Amino acid sequence: MRFTSHRDFARALERAVRRAHLPIAYSSGFHPHPRISYVSAAPTGVASEAEYAEIALQKRMDPADLRRDLDAALPPGLDVVEAVEAQGGGLDERIEASLWRLELPGVAREAATPAIEAFLSADEVLVERMTKKGLRTIDARGPVARLSLNSDESGAETAPHAADTDSCAILDLVVQHVTPSVRPDDVLAGLRVAAGLEPPVPPRVTRLAQGMIAEHGEGATPSVTGVESGNGAGPSPAAAAGLTDPLGPDRGTAVTA
Repeated sequence: MRFTSHRDFARALERAVRRAHLPIAYSSGFHPHPRISYVSAAPTGVASEAEYAEIALQKRMDPADLRRDLDAALPPGLDVVEAVEAQGGGLDERIEASLWRLELPGVAREAATPAIEAFLSADEVLVERMTKKGLRTIDARGPVARLSLNSDESGAETAPHAADTDSCAILDLVVQHVTPSVRPDDVLAGLRVAAGLEPPVPPRVTRLAQGMIAEHGEGATPSVTGVESGNGAGPSPAAAAGLTDPLGPDRGTAVTA
């Protein structure tokens, strides 16, 4: 699924809405489109466990029924985890950062530590990215709120794709959503620029959470300390990373069909 583009995902969701016979609302004009909006789509080539979409309906539905019907209509690998009724305010107003898990096969933890320190100690780390308008230089350091080695040494739950955790450094990254966007591959390029760290094989990247960066006092800036690892009984990935839950304000609302 990591190689599915956002456009493919959007098409799959629209088709699933039709198959599930949801009372979807449409835009006005000569070419009406389903009123579905997305927040911070994940780049092609990465996996994600924290994608969000807003769906406008012509009439109210029980969120549990919508989740069940829509999930059943989607192909395997695209799973609707939760649905809630919006209680005001756009979803984009509740999301300003993403938590990413970066698995670097062939890179030992001992080699990753000084690279992280060099990256975080820099005022800016300039990298180049090819865009539709040509080659562009961006600062990969500025939007990074947190970057550290993952603290779970077992690797069994936090790095399901890493067969050998001794030779696979696992990084936790919290990056703010800015314009132009800074993606995990930009941060990896920044580690190469700042410290010469370059994995011998392509990294595996997974988005674990999105949300707002929790405040740490008036005028405080986000910490660059490590992200606490979840073990199923601990805090959610978002909470452990210091991110708020975007759906928190909407939960617990009774909706009648």
